[in-house]
Amino acid sequence: MFIHTVPVNPSSRKSPAADFDALVIGAGHNGLVCACYLARAGLRVGIFERRSLVGGAAVTEEFAPGFRNSTASYTVSLLEPKVIRDLRLAEHGLRILERPMQNFLPLPDGDSFSAGPDAAATLAEVRRYSARDAARLPEFHALLGRAVALLRELLQRTPPTNLLRGRDLWEVLRFGNRFRALPLAAQRELHEFFTRSAGELLDHWFESEPLKALFGFDSVVGSYASPYTPGSAYVLLHHAFGEVNGKQGVWGHAVGGMGAITQALAAEARRLGVHIECDAPVASIITTGRGRAGGRSADSGERSGGVQASGIKLADGRVFGAPRIIGNLGPKPLFLSLLAPEDLPADFRAHIERWRVGSATFRMNVALAELPRFGARRARDDDSHLGAGIIIAPSLGYMDRAFASARLHGISREPIIEMLLPSTLDDSLAPRGAHVASLFCQHFDYELARPDAPERSWRTPGMREATADFVIDTINALAPNFRASIVGRSALSPLDLEEKLGLAGGDIFHGALGLDQLWAARPALGHGDYRTPVGGLYLCGSGAHPGGGVTGVPGMNAAREILRDKPRIRGA
Repeated sequence: MFIHTVPVNPSSRKSPAADFDALVIGAGHNGLVCACYLARAGLRVGIFERRSLVGGAAVTEEFAPGFRNSTASYTVSLLEPKVIRDLRLAEHGLRILERPMQNFLPLPDGDSFSAGPDAAATLAEVRRYSARDAARLPEFHALLGRAVALLRELLQRTPPTNLLRGRDLWEVLRFGNRFRALPLAAQRELHEFFTRSAGELLDHWFESEPLKALFGFDSVVGSYASPYTPGSAYVLLHHAFGEVNGKQGVWGHAVGGMGAITQALAAEARRLGVHIECDAPVASIITTGRGRAGGRSADSGERSGGVQASGIKLADGRVFGAPRIIGNLGPKPLFLSLLAPEDLPADFRAHIERWRVGSATFRMNVALAELPRFGARRARDDDSHLGAGIIIAPSLGYMDRAFASARLHGISREPIIEMLLPSTLDDSLAPRGAHVASLFCQHFDYELARPDAPERSWRTPGMREATADFVIDTINALAPNFRASIVGRSALSPLDLEEKLGLAGGDIFHGALGLDQLWAARPALGHGDYRTPVGGLYLCGSGAHPGGGVTGVPGMNAAREILRDKPRIRGA
């Protein structure tokens, strides 16, 4: 799925002079977070980014004259509060605004469902559809809260990799004791949340389709799956642990777009003395040592086979050395593109080749002369629904069909769409009186070719624009002025997400959030602790625990482990 070329490492295998204490490949948000924490500890850190601006998938760019918006990632909730505090992001200008309404679902019968602006209003809306569901919703929220609390305990802890090592054994025992302390009924409920499909759980709890769709949407965001796919309940949980301005479960908008987060991180990095260089793609990781990569020591993460990362070579030929190399890119491009095959154990490399990527995401930004006018009846007479996450996916069955359709045809015949209108909160994004819309669309397969169109691909002329037209038609059926109000647009197919932003398979999470690719198995069993089979090489991006989203947690956790290894790494 991810097309790569294997670099040829310098035949001399000589270690370059150490220009830095640590080198970070990629200036996405996790790379910036990791660099800041390392620099705070006194290390000399350099970051090298292939694009002309920092931020990775969390950037704000002009996409039509006078219109700016978040390019890929597009909304805030999961950003770790500790990162915000530690790295002084508010002091660097970051402001996050809550949505005035959390979610709005236009329904095919001309009605709608709204969540927010508070719990009482949501309960009243649920009661319109089912008194039984309104009675059960607080209990379900309590269950969700217990599951999120357990998940949050794992977020900032390093997964175990070797139960013969004391701290790893303690980590397993600590979590086991925490789980065992819960009542047996709660244990069963939480076990189901971590193993079953969201659809099964939601069908058990509720009867009204709009309420189930509200929760079910979070189970498929960034996941090429049906809400009835086993494990999708965990994806729902992954999107539920966030907060905005201290309010849990709330989503918001970063003033200036998602680039405001990474610009604030870059400002703190520069204040700490981090060297940041853009337009500097890394061609290969320089390694020293001979022979195929072998095992790893129980403590430091160094390999017993002798291969050690010692520097990077840029595409322009420049070489920089450091005893610590940190990859803020997905496991596939890091291990398959920047290292020679002999640098990795054969079984590890084979595992990464099978690493599942592909979130089937089609991402659009649209410039609007006026706000969309949805024909659906609304519970409130104001325009608060226009500040919500507008979800076009009215039922679990709709989402299930969207997945099945994409598997059969490459493109969902009824796509799942979330629309945000951030300019209703942030007038810096569009000219006065105009607006921008973010469209997050699924499912659109990276591998478009199907039996009914074997020659079709995202490189087919006109494919991207025809798909964008199809998305616009889907929205226009619910907001009839939408198409006529468009004055500009941009679209990114899964292939564009790979080629522009380096997301293998167009996967916004650097790898599927399936149960086989989580916690201690992210990116592989034995290497869930941010260390890799190559000594001195670490992973700090979303392909490491706890996974994707703009959280900053993988970068923060990786920095902690790198600093723990500091005295043990050869050449430090």
